[in-house]
Amino acid sequence: MKKYLSVLSDMENRIREGQYSPGQKLPSVRSSAEFYGCSISTILRAYGELERQHAIYSIPQSGYYMVERSEDAGPARGSETIDFASASPDLNVFPYLDFQHCLNKAIDRHKYHLFTYGDALGLGTLRQTLVPHLAEYQVFAKVGQIIITSGTQQALEVLAKMPFPNGGTEILVEQPGYDLYLRYLEAEGMPVSGIARSAAGIDLRELEERFSGGGIKFFYTMPRYHNPLGTSFSTEERKAIARLAGKYDVYIVEDDYMADLGAERRFDPIYAYDQTSHVIYLKSYSKIIFPGLRLGAAVVPETLFKTFCAYKGYTDNSLLSQAALEVYIRNGMYEHHKHKIKALYAERISAMYEALQRHNTEGLIEVSSDSSGIYMQYKLPETVNLDRVVKRLAQRKISVVSGKGFYMTGYGNREKFMRISISRARLDQIDEGVKAIVQEVKRGGGW
Repeated sequence: MKKYLSVLSDMENRIREGQYSPGQKLPSVRSSAEFYGCSISTILRAYGELERQHAIYSIPQSGYYMVERSEDAGPARGSETIDFASASPDLNVFPYLDFQHCLNKAIDRHKYHLFTYGDALGLGTLRQTLVPHLAEYQVFAKVGQIIITSGTQQALEVLAKMPFPNGGTEILVEQPGYDLYLRYLEAEGMPVSGIARSAAGIDLRELEERFSGGGIKFFYTMPRYHNPLGTSFSTEERKAIARLAGKYDVYIVEDDYMADLGAERRFDPIYAYDQTSHVIYLKSYSKIIFPGLRLGAAVVPETLFKTFCAYKGYTDNSLLSQAALEVYIRNGMYEHHKHKIKALYAERISAMYEALQRHNTEGLIEVSSDSSGIYMQYKLPETVNLDRVVKRLAQRKISVVSGKGFYMTGYGNREKFMRISISRARLDQIDEGVKAIVQEVKRGGGW
């Protein structure tokens, strides 16, 4: 199965990058099997999937050909903005036909049930489907622990408002951290404090001091592919956080919203090391499919389950969307799309590092060597005027995000950086964009 997905993903990438022109004949099945080192049946299956996507067509006794595209290909290369700011998935790889098929299947399968209000916990069959699905991420949970939410944002808001059995009231957050949640906590007047996190990780001794001081309700963290840093905690850090949570009765809210992205083969979440039921695990399905789906899953310990449900209240998730997601996962489409997205984004991250090696020769921009997912932190010298650099890049049609918004109001000890996202940046734009950023950073520092 993995070999088939790898072959299909590579073929899709080659087509997307224009290595095959409209109407061009593709390599024969036999030569493709030799090239990929796989069986002929694997190539036939991959070509069959590309046919189903209407990317290629076959002519008996002749072979496979690229579909002719009569529609306008879009704006000329070099005329559009280089988007290093957007965190939304790449529209060019959105599975339109696949998900449309799943919507139709969902309507056929559930029929009249879709016109009811449904269960506040979420569609029962979807929750059952998520049990083996989450187990693939080393999250072993019972159906009775899983709640479907309107993305991770709803779960985070519910957790902020509800009381916890440890009696704590303060929310501890990473700095920098998820900007939308920080703004929400501040707007609601929630008791919140920050702890520094850098590309190198987190100070576990400081974290233990904060936990041991009492009063902390939960620690909100993004262990994997952090927003905005793009880095992940080490195995030792994840194990230590789980241990400290149990030792000091502090809950961990683990936002694993990018679990499907990046190139890492093995990553056990903090949840996998939790021996005392102190970890709430959150997963989003918006980053891999499309933001408008607004579906997420929360795995909640039994001690918090009833309270969470009471504060979540009414059913507010589209039953049709839930039913379609269930079909999408069950029939293997989700796994295929995940594999394609991972390969695509890993290639862009690699291109980003290569571009930095070419253009950032003076080392003015500091980056972590292990960034993955879709984000990368460009740490800048203190002498650089960050706002001016961002403005000048915008004038050159290059959009980036200042790191200022990822801190709580009044938080000290800030790093000066830009958050760079590769989710909407085309592969052929990355080198040009990085070159321009380096040029503007030099100007911003007077070099």
